[in-house]
Amino acid sequence: MTHRILILGGTTEARQLAGKLARREDFSVTLSLAGRTESPIAQGVPVRAGGFGGAAGLAAYLGQEHIHLLIDATHPYAARISANAAEAARQAGAPILALRRPGWETVAGDRWTLVDNVAEAVRALGAASRRVFLAIGRQEAGAFEAAPQHSYLIRSVDPVEPKLTVPDALYLLARGPFPEADERALLEKHGINAVVSKNSGGDATYGKIAAARALGIEVIMVRRPPLPDVPSAETVEALVANIDHFFEPVAERGV
Repeated sequence: MTHRILILGGTTEARQLAGKLARREDFSVTLSLAGRTESPIAQGVPVRAGGFGGAAGLAAYLGQEHIHLLIDATHPYAARISANAAEAARQAGAPILALRRPGWETVAGDRWTLVDNVAEAVRALGAASRRVFLAIGRQEAGAFEAAPQHSYLIRSVDPVEPKLTVPDALYLLARGPFPEADERALLEKHGINAVVSKNSGGDATYGKIAAARALGIEVIMVRRPPLPDVPSAETVEALVANIDHFFEPVAERGV
């Protein structure tokens, strides 16, 4: 039997997972991308771009396409998509697994100021002018128009459009991974004294956090949003093991 799997992606791990599962003859894998990135990396499996129309639309898709397993491998901050995925799985009666990359933890020397959202991050920068490295992607950069007194270095995969209506902003287009040495050079070159980041977890973008620690720079860290309670794994390897266990015949599981 061929098991039909839908992966909700947009992360490095989602791409790695799709690649591993695509090599299996017993799996038929589709990767769904939200379509926010203009030039996504080639994925190696059939890709569906764009939304489903909320939980109800995704539930209908799961039924129409006879999906045997839904995997939520979206970004830790894609809370609405994760909530829709959990609800769609419930409505469709489909099993769901989540790939949840662990968040970063503070270590000695870190100067983190924890906030709950981007609006709080704007306020946490304070009234005095600072040189700020915005490393939160393009979608929420506009919130910092509320603090035009700061100078901004803004990095994103795709261009920030429209540009921010602030007097001093420099834009960098780049896709990770970003090694610590390169991040340290970037922070020093631009005289950065505050970094605004989301707690994405993983190694690919941790370089800026390590570089800020080495340079004694404050990091305004946006906490992760709450996510639905569904069966999950922290690594691609662990999730693949969970998938194999899920599709094992009952007799082989020893149930």
